[in-house]
Amino acid sequence: MTYVIDRRDLARLTTEVAGPVLLPDDEGYAGETATWNTALVQRPAVVVGATSAADVQAAVRFADANGLPVAVVATGHGAVVPADGAVMINVRRIDGIDVDARSRTATIGAAVPAQRLIEAAAGVGLAPLAGSSPNVGVVGYVLGGGLSPTLGRSYGFAADHVRSAEIVTSDGSLRRIDADHEPELFWAIRGGQGNFGVVTSLTIDLVPTTSLYGGSLYFAAEHVTPVVEAYRRLVAVGPEESTVSFAFLRLPSAPTVPEPLRDRFTVHVRIAYLGSAAQGERLVADLRGTAPTLIDTVAEMPYTSIAGIHADPVEPAPTYEMSALLRELPAEAAQALVAAAGPDVDTPVGMIEIRQLGGALARAPRVPNAVGNRDAAFQLSAAGFGAPGRAEEFRAPLAALADAMAPWATGGRQANFLTGYDTTAEAVARAYEPDTYRRLVRLKRAFDPRNLFRVNHNIAP
Repeated sequence: MTYVIDRRDLARLTTEVAGPVLLPDDEGYAGETATWNTALVQRPAVVVGATSAADVQAAVRFADANGLPVAVVATGHGAVVPADGAVMINVRRIDGIDVDARSRTATIGAAVPAQRLIEAAAGVGLAPLAGSSPNVGVVGYVLGGGLSPTLGRSYGFAADHVRSAEIVTSDGSLRRIDADHEPELFWAIRGGQGNFGVVTSLTIDLVPTTSLYGGSLYFAAEHVTPVVEAYRRLVAVGPEESTVSFAFLRLPSAPTVPEPLRDRFTVHVRIAYLGSAAQGERLVADLRGTAPTLIDTVAEMPYTSIAGIHADPVEPAPTYEMSALLRELPAEAAQALVAAAGPDVDTPVGMIEIRQLGGALARAPRVPNAVGNRDAAFQLSAAGFGAPGRAEEFRAPLAALADAMAPWATGGRQANFLTGYDTTAEAVARAYEPDTYRRLVRLKRAFDPRNLFRVNHNIAP
């Protein structure tokens, strides 16, 4: 496909930007445009390897002048919409970290991955509200809400702990915003994802956590029903300091998969508890004693090791996903999940997770933001792994899971868990309460009236 680009503008962009400016036939284009989910091959008209906020400003002005949308890639996660014909801004070189122990904050660049921030904060006895994956970019994670399976139930969403941001908006200006400076835009970006500009820097709160009691319990297929029932008993009485989730796994026989889990169905229970190891032992005793474990890693651990709890894939792969929020998980819902996705079911879906929510996640933050659907008690997520171009093949089995759990679903979604199947305006709106979504649309109209930032889960003006 050919895109009409003003060559003088392109030449000017190349001189203004310190990083690479590449067209589809240029060497390095494929690497600069690659995303983590390899089911989506990106073909932007131009890709700009930004090294600073000034580079981002130049790229945004170029896109606006040429009538092209803007796509943003950092660590590569979160890409769900083709960037064909867009100006892609790769911000992976904007990756500085400045931890301030006195204020318990970190100021981070646009592409800092979670594990790097975790390790930097640990050096002064602090921790960010990180997600389950070590290589997800912190900024994108925070802008979509930021659901932490270790600290969320104690502290809320990561978006609730943003102090300030620097953002390049559609007019190419760099704005420094917080609760007192452009508060409406500050409200919108915390939950509204990348719809309002390119965030080049965030200052976020850190919390005084250095260790926890956590890890994984893996059980064989024949124990699925008693394990899920033990899980239900545990989450019914567990304190806010604990977060316990489980997943049905169908893992391949691969060198990266532990031998006891290869080529079989297993139940993976993920545990994180902020109390003492002795209290943690008592908390999980019933669950741990339900059946023999294939693997048991639950113990006191440094916060720097939390990626091992969920053991998310760390290498790029073609992935097809769905999610839903649940009001509750009664026995009938657990039975429906086993019937739809348990060991006796032939499905290509490799991971089905029930993640515990509630606690501080259900409470309004001190500084309001756009993160919605805080009333859910659990989240259902599922992922299938296969070659590129199989989206329609996975659509039906993923939809079957959603249908099975529909009686307990709230109808809402978390913004960060919207997928490539959730790109219509109606689907995106489900991530927000109706009044919140209408307010986001009004602000989109004010800050991005031409919808320059639309290669995403778009909130159209």
